[in-house]
Amino acid sequence: MKFRNSKVTPIGFGASPGNQPPASTVYPPYSPPAVETKPSESGNRALLPAVSSARCKLGAFDDVIVQAVLEDTHTRTVRSCAWSPSGKYLATASFDATTAIWEDAGGDFSCVATLEGHENEVKSVSWNASGSLLATCGRDKSVWIWEVLPHNEFECISVLQGHTQDVKMVQWHPSVNILISCSYDNSIKVWAEDGDSDDWHCVHTLNQSNSGHTSTVWALSFNASGDKMVTCRLIQLASFCSDDLTIKIWGCDIIRMQSGDGNAPWIHISTLSGYHDRTIFSIHWSRDGIICSGAADDAIRFFIESKDDLVDGPSYKLIYKKEKAHEMDINAVQWSSMGTDEENNRLASASDDGTIKIWEFISAPGKKMHL
Repeated sequence: MKFRNSKVTPIGFGASPGNQPPASTVYPPYSPPAVETKPSESGNRALLPAVSSARCKLGAFDDVIVQAVLEDTHTRTVRSCAWSPSGKYLATASFDATTAIWEDAGGDFSCVATLEGHENEVKSVSWNASGSLLATCGRDKSVWIWEVLPHNEFECISVLQGHTQDVKMVQWHPSVNILISCSYDNSIKVWAEDGDSDDWHCVHTLNQSNSGHTSTVWALSFNASGDKMVTCRLIQLASFCSDDLTIKIWGCDIIRMQSGDGNAPWIHISTLSGYHDRTIFSIHWSRDGIICSGAADDAIRFFIESKDDLVDGPSYKLIYKKEKAHEMDINAVQWSSMGTDEENNRLASASDDGTIKIWEFISAPGKKMHL
């Protein structure tokens, strides 16, 4: 079934699960021993999303400003946001059971599509590397895969069932059509397409039995090359974040991943703890290697890999903390992945306060836009 929307006015869409999925599969490389790094240092309200401006300093960047305000579309908490690979579109997922697609026309954002189908709260949304597929997940324990069609149309081509509880986040691999999901059931699942049947199936599960998280896994993110993945729980941040307030970095053999079966094992290589004292809801890895986290303390934190100690494997350090980035819990953070160099330094954040903020990193004259 296809769903389309007008170009400016948001229109709702109904969706029926299909049985066909997208394309191939692949994974990242790395296998050093696990290292633990210890640094110093939800809402169901009916709120409308908005975007306002603010500034902060980050490493070689001298300012961060908010560019736009998105509003009058979602009617409840905005839980997730994701830039398309081109940087032209921003998808937002909400507790109102819808996913909105926003088009950026020179800084002027308009809602061009609204996707419906999940039974209740939509927890996460993610574009694949080519921008041809969109994945969503929700409280109904399902993962939906949508095909992106011309003229702002979207078609649901597969509904994946495998988790036993809320699915908190979905994330596509940066170079191949492998999808990762994490859940309230404490597990992380790797999904790949069967080339023969075009069905999607779970090819790998990460949980406590293989150094995974011991409680809800809230978020995950890949580095630019796709050979590392970060996860977090409520008490920690990283490629995966979780309720245990930790951030875990995972590595995978990218060559094996690219063989097509997607069944390369993920190995735990580093843990970050002590940076957060409240739930970590979201993390995202920029193409420049900056890991960003959003948490229940209303702050956004920025981490980079430390070059000081690589003997036992990679370690990571906190480089900046933006206090009071929002008025309430920060549910999602997302770097823009493509476009101009300036667009690559844009960050979107979504919160229980009903706002979506677009952050722009500004450098002083003579300084480069990287750390």
